[in-house]
Amino acid sequence: MPVSQEVLDEIALTRAEYDLIVERLSREPNAVELGMFGALWSEHCGYKHSRPLLRMFSHTSPVVLSETGAENAGAVDIGDGLAVVFKVESHNHPSAVEPFQGAATGVGGIVRDILAMGARPIALLNSLRFGPLEDSAQGSVNKHLFGGVVRGISWYGNCIGVPDVGGEIYFDPSYSHNPLVNAMCVGLIETERLASAAARVPGSVLLLAGADTGRDGIHGASGLASRTFEEEAELRPTVQVGNPFLEKVLIEACLEALDTGAVLAIQDLGAAGLTSASIESAARAGRGVRIDLSQVHRRETGMSAYEVMLSESQERMLLVTLPERVAEVKAVFERWDVECREIGQVIAEPEAQIFDGSEPVAHLPIRPLSEAPAYRLEGQPSEEDLVRRDMPLADIPLPECGPAETLLRLLASPNVASKRAVYRQYDHQVQTNTVAGPGGSDAAVLRVKGTDKAITVAVDGNGRHCFLDPYVGGQIAVAEVCRNLSCTGARPLALTDCLNFGNPLRPDIYYQLEECIRGMALASETFDAPVVSGNVSLFNETQGQAVHPTPVVGALGLIEDATKTVGAGFPSEGLAVALLGPGLDAATEQDLAGSEYLQVMHGLTAGQPSIDLDLERRVQEVCRQAIADGLIRSAHDCSDGGLAVAVAESCILGGVGFRGVLDAARWDAALFGEKQSRIVISLDSADLPKLADLARSRGVPLLWLGRTGSDRLVLRVGDEATNDGSNGGPPAIDLPVERISEVWTQSLEAASG
Repeated sequence: MPVSQEVLDEIALTRAEYDLIVERLSREPNAVELGMFGALWSEHCGYKHSRPLLRMFSHTSPVVLSETGAENAGAVDIGDGLAVVFKVESHNHPSAVEPFQGAATGVGGIVRDILAMGARPIALLNSLRFGPLEDSAQGSVNKHLFGGVVRGISWYGNCIGVPDVGGEIYFDPSYSHNPLVNAMCVGLIETERLASAAARVPGSVLLLAGADTGRDGIHGASGLASRTFEEEAELRPTVQVGNPFLEKVLIEACLEALDTGAVLAIQDLGAAGLTSASIESAARAGRGVRIDLSQVHRRETGMSAYEVMLSESQERMLLVTLPERVAEVKAVFERWDVECREIGQVIAEPEAQIFDGSEPVAHLPIRPLSEAPAYRLEGQPSEEDLVRRDMPLADIPLPECGPAETLLRLLASPNVASKRAVYRQYDHQVQTNTVAGPGGSDAAVLRVKGTDKAITVAVDGNGRHCFLDPYVGGQIAVAEVCRNLSCTGARPLALTDCLNFGNPLRPDIYYQLEECIRGMALASETFDAPVVSGNVSLFNETQGQAVHPTPVVGALGLIEDATKTVGAGFPSEGLAVALLGPGLDAATEQDLAGSEYLQVMHGLTAGQPSIDLDLERRVQEVCRQAIADGLIRSAHDCSDGGLAVAVAESCILGGVGFRGVLDAARWDAALFGEKQSRIVISLDSADLPKLADLARSRGVPLLWLGRTGSDRLVLRVGDEATNDGSNGGPPAIDLPVERISEVWTQSLEAASG
């Protein structure tokens, strides 16, 4: 008898998909089999609405060691026989239901993805989005989500001994009800020791190691990722529960087991649990599995075969070894006091043969399970989107409060203010690799011990730009994260992404998804930084209110000489300060499109963002070369809040003042416009001619801004720098560095308290 719609809704399958399953099997599936299909055909596991679009990304480069999607994370060769493994992944839906455990287990899951490549996790980053922390009923909910997520990340990361070295946090009404929690992990490994998840050898043994299997998380990450949120309470039991202390010993046990050479393949149990781990490992090699669920160690009595196969209990790994080496591998886990049991075998036939003792509970071909249907839809922008993008910004009045008060209000905005209240809860020095951690540099810098090199990592994204123009916004997301790396002197090598969007069945949302990917793909090729791993999170909406389209991009860069890197703060007095990139002579109101200024001062998200990718590439090349040549003392990209905020932050981070003048017709566009491809740099005056020659040789504009000194930030703007106010508003910012530092460092903590 055909399954009911209620059952299909529970496992997030459509009636058409059920009919396709029946067609592929030539029979109706039983309950366990249907649950397996539901999990593997979910958005989280099957990428049904994004897989055709992801083919737009470039995935190859001489340094890329793993085919995108073939393994658990991307691997990049950094020379000296070493590889960096990295990936970003979402845990949005579980975190919306239970923020502490949702965020904590998101950290645990991404760490195990890196572990499944055989690499030791050496760094964590996170990208977080919440609704505004205002004094209102919804603001209280947002504060609860914000506090729970941050505590969950710090608890899990600190306990497992992996430093949290960077990230970003944004607040916007579109993320109320639907927070975004994206976690990135970075690992290091000798290239020749990279592990695989492919179970290639028939007759080899499946070992399940780690935590006991319980009922937590059944249809958790997999099921929640295929639906929107309308009612939170009923979803709480689907959230997994983490144990970071077990994860810590599991990491060590797995790495030691891999060192023996006895492990043929290794795979973490994440979304869809044992179903996903076993089927994906078999599918990668064109093999099958025979599993006896009675051998799975359980935390609860009376668990059904359905529950065991679909449990998303955390801290579990699936290992494959030859029969004659099982005892050797199990002995390693016994030394670490980690449970490890034989649960089955790899078989030559591409089938999943699942038993509970002697009772058969599922018998399925691997290919239909692992090949979810893919949908290519027709997208189009809504009329509201077009009106918002085409809004004439020339009609925006200058704020009556003037530049100084405007700067203070922007520095107090939670999107601009220091995130120290968050990252001080994270241990970012454990493992002693961190050269530059959160707060002092545009990207985290990690030494590679035993070499002269350092790697840099960053994660970035801007939902407002993508909301206004997803194609351009996608380009900007990639450009900015690469700019973050370039500001430390690092050459971008590769990218990982997490695509956070609403319901793709809506034409306007699918349009956003497709256009963002198209823009990101173009930028990825421009910077010769292929996308080597990633994740897609869809259905991030409640009652028809979708999050802003938010592609979060993680990037890996390399510095050949770790001594040649700079921070974002002005390091001393008496330095020349200049702007690499587009000057202010052409600053117009269009530079305000999608800016923090427009939102904070006028309550608007509007305008047409823009970027010149070729100029962006050249600006970054000049910045990197100047750092390598020792010409630049600091570098900080202009992003949220524009030029004035970038200069203010460099003053705050360096503890030194600045005095300068700007020639511009409209002070709000000059000071707070978010024109792309700009970097504020400081250098010795004697090196200005060399830098000017370098910039000129690459066709990159270079504008002298002023000089560091004293304890005040003084920045004057006027036509021909006359400072007479004839441009329509008070011409000067003149504030003590102590004052701007106080506002910048204390505002987020005050707002979240």
